[in-house]
Amino acid sequence: MNKQMAKVATVDPVWTQICDEARAAVRDEPLLGSLIHAGLLHHPTLERALAYRFSMKLASAEMSEQLLREIAEEAFAADPALGQAARADLVAVHERDPACHRLIQPLLFFKGFQALQSYRIAHWLFTNGRRDMAYFVQMRTSELFGVDIHPGAKIGRGIMMDHAHSIVIGETAVVGDNVSMLHSVTLGGTGKEDEERHPKIGNGVLIGAGAKVLGNIHVGDYSRIAAGSVVLEDVPCCKTVAGVPAKIVGEAGCDRPAREMDQLLHSK
Repeated sequence: MNKQMAKVATVDPVWTQICDEARAAVRDEPLLGSLIHAGLLHHPTLERALAYRFSMKLASAEMSEQLLREIAEEAFAADPALGQAARADLVAVHERDPACHRLIQPLLFFKGFQALQSYRIAHWLFTNGRRDMAYFVQMRTSELFGVDIHPGAKIGRGIMMDHAHSIVIGETAVVGDNVSMLHSVTLGGTGKEDEERHPKIGNGVLIGAGAKVLGNIHVGDYSRIAAGSVVLEDVPCCKTVAGVPAKIVGEAGCDRPAREMDQLLHSK
């Protein structure tokens, strides 16, 4: 480890906790020792561990692990915001998912977190003019994790994709910070137009399982979309919408619905 990496490691509480958890996991389950050492403990920083995990998962006969790892490490070195977003995503999953008891779980086992980090690298490629490589990463992410996020979409930090299976996010979609969404969510378009055609999701929004938000509409900050709803119109801030098509059925129920993860419709 060089001096700069050592300095980063000493002031990175998220990475320090991950390494502590990893060492404990090896003691508790020695059969996973090789996986945990190779995936986590062998690396000096979270960014290097993420690059390794990205390359090992997405490698195929068409693209080697070594090439993918070089791409990921280049992205993390060029844009420190990628590592910052990954840390915010990790903390979000740990805080909001009752099935997550350690930070190493999303890193090693949760496909929602891993698919999101793959998207972040694809988005970096896309915005830096390497669109064909971005599309390749999108394709492999979809094949491997069942999560299809266009690399042109813009997604904030502190995102939790719970279970994540069959999540689809279109090219011109925008997702704010601290959003939670469950499996089978679609942020899709409604036609063939080539301009803005996908939803804009505000900060702190909770999107329930199977919800479809379609068209160039805006969902206000700290709102809730009930499971199975089809949203075709703008949603004001701090409201709950439900139904097909979705209608306002009440207030959001709390100040931070994406963090509370309360998906029940409470009667007055």
